[in-house]
Amino acid sequence: MTVKNLIVLIAAASSAFTAFAADPVQWPTKQVKITFGFPAASATDVVARAVGQKLSEKWGQSVVIENRPGAGGNLGTEAAARAPNDGYTIFGTVANAISTTLYTKLNYDYLKDFTPITLVATTPLVLVANPALPAKNVKELTDYAKANPDKLNFGSGGIGTSNHLAGEMFKAETRTQLTHVAYKGTPAAYTDLFSGQVSLMWDNIVAVTNHVKAGRLKPLAVTSAKRSASLPDVPTMAESGLPGFEAVSWIGALVPAGTPQPIVDKIHTDLVAVLRMPEIKEKLGALGAEVVGNTPEQFAAWNRNEIAKWAKAIKESGARAE
Repeated sequence: MTVKNLIVLIAAASSAFTAFAADPVQWPTKQVKITFGFPAASATDVVARAVGQKLSEKWGQSVVIENRPGAGGNLGTEAAARAPNDGYTIFGTVANAISTTLYTKLNYDYLKDFTPITLVATTPLVLVANPALPAKNVKELTDYAKANPDKLNFGSGGIGTSNHLAGEMFKAETRTQLTHVAYKGTPAAYTDLFSGQVSLMWDNIVAVTNHVKAGRLKPLAVTSAKRSASLPDVPTMAESGLPGFEAVSWIGALVPAGTPQPIVDKIHTDLVAVLRMPEIKEKLGALGAEVVGNTPEQFAAWNRNEIAKWAKAIKESGARAE
């Protein structure tokens, strides 16, 4: 072999090694699904579509949002649990942490059947009312509810959703009687909330903000520990006389357990890179979402803490689902 040929061979090998180091796993090679147990136009859907679009651009493959509403988000989770462990099905929301305690029987084990990748974003809920309701704040709402037992009702996206349990937490904390009306997703609940068929709803700030700013709904409080930058004039539940009342919604990324580690690592690297994009932070931040993008280990710890927190709320409220 001549010196010239040897140099060419070494250069080719070096180039191949560099390409492998930059992209150690050739994935994805086909469409990726982000599966959720909530309908289109829900807060989860809005966040997922914004992130999914950027992932599609980054991967050169389509990223589709698969909406499977029903059973408090469990239909979507069951579909993800049955999916092959190849990274092509991604999912995860606060509903998963809730369902672990709320349901007496599930067709999956959330902590064992899935591998956490990262917490995508957190968002507070907002207690909103039909404008005709004669209460301008939480204290007035509590007084009105006590003076009119069983007269008020609140809508939610279904039994076991965070906006259902936030209402149950409120009932327990204030010792008031409110009737829960479950819908198959929050978009349907809004129709009756706008018309006055239901009086109240706790829902994700991502979905609520535009309705509040348009005057279609009256905000009474946010459920986060601090006020939201997107609705700065709305007090927290704690400021409204309910100290310790905190319930945030969140969206995360998990894949079926057994997904090869190189694929898990690639999804994590690329997803966190998308979450750090200024346009994503600006877009989601304007809606009231706080972008996270932590490590798999941190997200695993978050899941355990969320399960414990919602378990306490479920047991205190007596809420159950079959």
